[in-house]
Amino acid sequence: MFKIDDILFHMKQFISKTQKTGELGENICAAYLIKLGFSISERNYSTKNGEIDIIAIKNDVTHFIEVKSISLKKSVSHETYNPAENLTKQKYQKIVLTVGDYLSENNVSHETNWQIDLYCIFIDKNEKNHKVSVLENLIIE
Repeated sequence: MFKIDDILFHMKQFISKTQKTGELGENICAAYLIKLGFSISERNYSTKNGEIDIIAIKNDVTHFIEVKSISLKKSVSHETYNPAENLTKQKYQKIVLTVGDYLSENNVSHETNWQIDLYCIFIDKNEKNHKVSVLENLIIE
């Protein structure tokens, strides 16, 4: 068993409530990925084109992960809000460009096995339970 606090990464400082929820969601996601056997290679990878929240590797596949988080109260169902709706076509296009930057910067062939995944984190602050929903290998046209 591990605690989210045990995962040490140099991260940006977040100030607003929304940013803090996003940071918590990314930490929950990173812990979840490690529990599933992923190796985290980067967090908050940024270029002029955009940012990728988490870059993780499992079974020789590089996963470029966008994390969308929402904080819920006990009285609100996770079916009421869908953070996946916040991944717009424009945001997806920025992620694709940033993936290209990463592959070029790290001399990785574009033919390497990689995919873009969306992890939605539903944070229940009342009970400290969280739900993770995954959409793998996204292609948005």
